[in-house]
Amino acid sequence: MKKDPFYKSLGYALSGIIQCIHKERNIKIHLVFMILVIICGFLFRLSVIEWFICILLFAFVISLELINTAIEAVVDLCTQEIHPLAKIAKDTAAGAVLVSAIASVIIGLIIFIPKIFS
Repeated sequence: MKKDPFYKSLGYALSGIIQCIHKERNIKIHLVFMILVIICGFLFRLSVIEWFICILLFAFVISLELINTAIEAVVDLCTQEIHPLAKIAKDTAAGAVLVSAIASVIIGLIIFIPKIFS
């Protein structure tokens, strides 16, 4: 089986990101906070290391939200009935996003609180 050229693979990935943004409320919330952090980052003149950390956290949370959406879609494709294993899969994936978001908030506070009070 021949693989698609790179540009098509890139197109599929971008399509997945766009579909997730259109379909999922939570990724929109994450993107709003990401934009607010970027604005605050410029206002408080983050260092290169602090930008690096923020960018990694953005990627971490958004990637997990994309994976969560994919897991939910696959579970919905497999069964329309309420099943305990489907609930575990969906809840666990959502929990992963929550853990990453909480960690990102804590790290963000560690970065920004000293700048606010200095």
